[in-house]
Amino acid sequence: MKLSFRSALFLLAFGVWSWLLWPTFIRNIWTGERSWEGGAPTAYLVVHLVIAVVSLVLGTVIGVMGWRGCRASRR
Repeated sequence: MKLSFRSALFLLAFGVWSWLLWPTFIRNIWTGERSWEGGAPTAYLVVHLVIAVVSLVLGTVIGVMGWRGCRASRR
């Protein structure tokens, strides 16, 4: 399958956006009041960390697809 340059650029932008958004979210959740109880992580923290990590992985995969698509369409 060949992506158009425009589609590849969109995927690349999505990957970059994921890396701008989710690390900030992780920092905010980590320091949140509901994240720790008696020094142990709460279910709230665990669930949100899983969501953030999965989103970062998917954002990375999508960004790499976009990067490869951009490089291939310029040839």
